[in-house]
Amino acid sequence: MKSRGESHRGAVVSSASADQWSDSDPWTLLRLILWSSEYLEGKGLSSGRLDAEHLLAHVLGTGRLQLYMDFERPLKQEELNQFRPLLKRRASREPLQYILGCQPFRELELSVYPGVLIPRPETEQLVDEVLAWFLREEVDRPTALDVGTGSGAIALSLAAESGAKVVATDISSVALGLARSNAEAAGLEALIEFREGRIFEPIPATDRFDAIVSNPPYVREVDELLLEPEVLDWEPREALFSGKDGLDVIRGLVAGAFQYLRPGGLLALEVGLGQAREVALLLEDSGHYTDVRIKRDHATLERFVIAHVQMGDEHARAEQPLSKGDV
Repeated sequence: MKSRGESHRGAVVSSASADQWSDSDPWTLLRLILWSSEYLEGKGLSSGRLDAEHLLAHVLGTGRLQLYMDFERPLKQEELNQFRPLLKRRASREPLQYILGCQPFRELELSVYPGVLIPRPETEQLVDEVLAWFLREEVDRPTALDVGTGSGAIALSLAAESGAKVVATDISSVALGLARSNAEAAGLEALIEFREGRIFEPIPATDRFDAIVSNPPYVREVDELLLEPEVLDWEPREALFSGKDGLDVIRGLVAGAFQYLRPGGLLALEVGLGQAREVALLLEDSGHYTDVRIKRDHATLERFVIAHVQMGDEHARAEQPLSKGDV
């Protein structure tokens, strides 16, 4: 799946139907994959072959590579019956991740379901930025705030890979329920506290963190029709859109983050295409941040904006590390 706001709708009419199953010849793995690929591509899915393989591997309880080693194996009727409704769901443009119920993210296998944003691969690089900063600055017992945690991908990764104590917030009780479940499944519930509310609303004024990280909503309202059906028709609007220019939530983050960061603390944001320079200017113009930098993702797109709170900012208090009971 592509990033929010970066793909276009498209469809090609297909004469194939998932209800048309001929029994004249056995349905081998290869035959079913080829037929399903054509069927999905006819529905406008360029990833038809890959999606068909993922769905079939899911039904068979195996990996995709194993399919290639057993192409001539005929499928049982029960397996075909399980596969057909999944294929039809994907043809209706339901995201593959919702159908499978999971999405890999760094070292984790996260559960996902409708009502919660699906973690994107590029967000893994946002986690890289924070982890690298923890190491570079030799942050002892790091603490972090993940604003808009969704499935918990960022919060869980920071906790799992650095031992950080993390507070994770979201306005959605559905998202927080999923994030808690993912934390429990990963054995990380002792390191993460989940709080419901918008941006900094659920954070006490006395809390301070080494890092604040967020992959916030950033799609512009005018870009709604540019989104693929998998995104627009299935993922939660509150996790996608953020005002006319897509920066409403980001403005809130910039306006308040310095009050919750320790002196020199890190603010790391993921932004949409064409937004990085404007966000960098917001940070610089606020007068509370220094060392503002724009980082590119693996596709060389300006994807992340990194900044530090001013060491001398009167609102960023030098305090002792938060105790275990504080987060």
